[in-house]
Amino acid sequence: MITVKNLSKDFGAIKALQNINFTISPGDIVALLGPNGAGKSTLMRLLSGYLEPTGGEIEISGRTYASHRMQILPEIGYVPESAPLYGEMTVFEFLKFMSAVRNLPTSQTSTRIAEVSEQFELSGVLNQKCETLSKGFKRRVAIAGVLTASPRILILDEPTEGLDPNQKYGIRNFFKEYARKNIVIISTHIMEEVTSLSSRVLLLNKGKLIKDTTAAHLSELSPDNNLETAFRSITNKDK
Repeated sequence: MITVKNLSKDFGAIKALQNINFTISPGDIVALLGPNGAGKSTLMRLLSGYLEPTGGEIEISGRTYASHRMQILPEIGYVPESAPLYGEMTVFEFLKFMSAVRNLPTSQTSTRIAEVSEQFELSGVLNQKCETLSKGFKRRVAIAGVLTASPRILILDEPTEGLDPNQKYGIRNFFKEYARKNIVIISTHIMEEVTSLSSRVLLLNKGKLIKDTTAAHLSELSPDNNLETAFRSITNKDK
């Protein structure tokens, strides 16, 4: 379980997040929504341990980063929007490298690489250098890399960017299955993805959490029962 208490993050005079509170349990697929600059990326970096908060705290299964950082980090898989790959590595070398970084036992490495390669349809490019891959393949390789060690919490920024419709369908089904026993958090601007995938929606605007709801309930706040209309209406109120 993730518990966020009065979480705030300042960058000098800029208040990126202000007093955020929520809990997320295994089985949840949470979509982070908000206009550009709302604080979504900052929140994901805080949840992943990449940034330290200015105030408040994050508990992962009752433990905080301040006291149990090294125990928490292996449970987190974070893929930022522009996830860097090592271009000179082949896909297989990259997945093997990520397995080692995430302390996957050597005896399990080959089996796990085979599993994620099949799940993300990478078998045909395993010997291809990462720098030669298309945008969609690079995205899938980055996600497969953090999944080699099966993290309990998966945090993804724009996970289906660059994927074709068939690939989007497949990866969304994978996330649904993975979230049965784990937590999946995605940031996306694709409303179809929010409605088809998420069980929860956290709507951020100007560094504040303004809605903690579902896609269906959020849609009902618009006259035409449309998620995109509701999003525009709510986030434009303070302009």
